[in-house]
Amino acid sequence: MVALDARLQSLKTGQPQQDALVELFTALAAKAHDVSRIISAGGELGNTIGDQNADGDAQKALDVMADDEFLEAAKVSGVVAAYCSEEQDSAVIIDESAPLIVAIDPLDGSSNIDVNVSIGTIISVLPNPGGDLQQSAMQTGDQQLAAAFFVYGPQTTLYLTTGNGTDLYRMDPVSGVFLLIEEGIEIPEDTSEYAINASNARQWFTPVQRYISDLLLGDEGPRERNFNMRWIGSLVADAGRIFNRGGVFLYPGDRRPKYENGRLRLIYEANPVAFLVEQAGGAATDGTTRILEKSPTEIHERTALVFGSKTEVRWVGSYEAETRQGLDQSPLFSHRNLFRS
Repeated sequence: MVALDARLQSLKTGQPQQDALVELFTALAAKAHDVSRIISAGGELGNTIGDQNADGDAQKALDVMADDEFLEAAKVSGVVAAYCSEEQDSAVIIDESAPLIVAIDPLDGSSNIDVNVSIGTIISVLPNPGGDLQQSAMQTGDQQLAAAFFVYGPQTTLYLTTGNGTDLYRMDPVSGVFLLIEEGIEIPEDTSEYAINASNARQWFTPVQRYISDLLLGDEGPRERNFNMRWIGSLVADAGRIFNRGGVFLYPGDRRPKYENGRLRLIYEANPVAFLVEQAGGAATDGTTRILEKSPTEIHERTALVFGSKTEVRWVGSYEAETRQGLDQSPLFSHRNLFRS
């Protein structure tokens, strides 16, 4: 098996930004090994420490520890100009002349720590655009040089893209080395699995309610086949399943206060996941707009997110289109959808 560092070395192009990715991910992988070991040891890491992060969420001890670890990795790598994190109010300036910007969710799914569900770290890597580094992460997702997420579960894995497909690595628990186990992941275009938090069904807007209702009708409904629902409540775990066997994930906006535009963070959650998904042949939107084309206005901006098997992401978009056009009020469309016509 090929080790991560050897794989990255083979991808060097001679371009400073691309070559800097080798140094960055070498440092990040070493820290992920440390974080994985600490998580496996258990203890009081799931305890809330009484503080809130920059986005208003309660911080756990492991959130803060992971942020400290990955900030240190960014500094040690020597290639990061600014570090933008869910746990930081603003960008941490490291080296203004360095070629890369890192945006990170240091510990995704931390509410699942105490119940031993897979959690992870999500990473977006952008070029340093120069100028005001506090605004350096305000780039569209299609400018990303690389994206990745680590999953800390029964195995510690890494999903990584540098713009030439999405690869899967698994960490050897003894050496801490990440080994390539699947190159060029391909998400199946069609699926019969969907992931959504169904407890919020009464709060969903009409297009999502209609889409899920049609799936629930199974082979007796307009989709004419049965679907299974999966929901882990950990973005990296749900995404890992979709990379493994296909599926569609929905975290839509809904009617609850502060949920109108979705709750996942655009820069360090939706953008890196969308880049990885597209590089694996899938699709990622906010229901209507391609995630990688959205222009952020602030570091902690939220968005709705729909990603996974391309056909189902298109189906979700078709329900959104019908509602915008008022077609969902017609009896004709209780049996037939634009996507089917």
